Amino acid sequence: MNPQHNQDPFFLALTMGDPAGVGPEIIAHTWPLFFDRERFPRFCPVVYGCGGVMARAAKMYHPDLTVETLPADTPLSAEGYARRFGPKVMACREVCAPDSALAVPGTVDRRGGEAAFDALNAAIDAALAGRAAAIVTAPLNKESLNLAGHHFPGHTEILAHRCGVDDFAMMLYLGPDENLAGRDGLSVVHVTLHTAMRNVFEQITPKSVEEKIFLIRDFMRIMKHGADPAIGVCALNCHNGENGLFGREEIDLIAPAVAAARAKGVNVSGPFPSDTLFLAAKEGAYDSIVAMIHDQGHIAVKLLGMHKAVNITLGLPIIRTSVAHGTAFDKVGKGTAKITSLLEAVRAALLLADARRAAPHKK
Repeated sequence: MNPQHNQDPFFLALTMGDPAGVGPEIIAHTWPLFFDRERFPRFCPVVYGCGGVMARAAKMYHPDLTVETLPADTPLSAEGYARRFGPKVMACREVCAPDSALAVPGTVDRRGGEAAFDALNAAIDAALAGRAAAIVTAPLNKESLNLAGHHFPGHTEILAHRCGVDDFAMMLYLGPDENLAGRDGLSVVHVTLHTAMRNVFEQITPKSVEEKIFLIRDFMRIMKHGADPAIGVCALNCHNGENGLFGREEIDLIAPAVAAARAKGVNVSGPFPSDTLFLAAKEGAYDSIVAMIHDQGHIAVKLLGMHKAVNITLGLPIIRTSVAHGTAFDKVGKGTAKITSLLEAVRAALLLADARRAAPHKK
C-alpha cells in the first residue's frame, strides 16, 4: 500500500485510545515517522486526546518532542499546520477531561474509558464534518469503557451508532506480505462481532452473510484497483457441517447467501471449512474471507501477520482504521509495544482516503 497524494494533504485524526494503555505510547513513538515523506507523502496527523497524557508518552521515546494542544474545533489549514507542527512538535486536540491523565497506567480505570470515548467521538465529529479525511484509532479497554457508563462492545459499535448505520462490519486486513501468495493482501470480514457464543446462531442469517460479502467485495476492489476479488466463505460448524450431521447452518443459512451473491455477479464460493479455506487463501486462491465469528477470523489473521494486521470498519460514511491489538496493559511503560500495526493502519487510511477523493460519491 503506497498512497499517492496529488492534491492538498489529508488531515488524519489519531485517537489517543485509553490513556492507561499503550495507545499514547505507540502514537508518540511513531510520530516522527509520520513525516517521512517517502513513506507517507503529504498528510497532517492530529492526535485527539489529552495533551498531558501525550506529553508523558512522548518523553519515553523522544525527549525533544513537544506537544502543542488545540481546542477541538479550532480551524487549522494545511499551511498553518506546516508552520506549527512537524516531527518534533505534536498536534493534539484537547478533547478529554483533565482527569484522564490520572488514569493509572496499566489498569482498568473509569477515567481511561471516558477519555477513550471522548477522543473517539471528537474524531467522529471531525470526520463527519469533513475536518478529517479519516480516523485511525488506538485501542480502548472495553471494561473501562463500560465502567465509564458507555455500554458498547467496542469501537465498531460506537462508530456504527454515531454514523447511524445498520449494515456495517469489522474487517481485518493484512497487506501484501511474505506469508501470503496473493499480491493484494488478505481481508477477513466477520458476520458476528463482540458477542457471547450462545448469541451467534441467532445473528447468522442469509441477509447478514450476504451483506458482509458485498461489503468486503467493495473494499477489496479498492485494494485491487477495480478488479473483483475472489471471496471464500467460512462454514460455522466443523467439517462444513458434514451435510447436516453437525448442524444445518451451512445448508439453510450460509449457502443461500453465497448463491444469492453469485447470482448478482460476485466471485464468491463456499461455505468451506475454515481451516482449509484459510490455507487456500494463504496460498493465493482467495483475496477475501467471510468469517462467521470473531475468533474464526482473528486467530488466523494474527497467526499470519499479528503485528501488520489492520482493523477496518466497513459500511460507514467515514473512514476508520485501527491497530489490530488491544490496550496491552502488561506492556505499558516498558517501551516494548510494537508500532507496525499503527503504521499499517495509517497507510490503509490514507489509501482509502485517496480512493474516496477520487470517487467522492462512493461510501
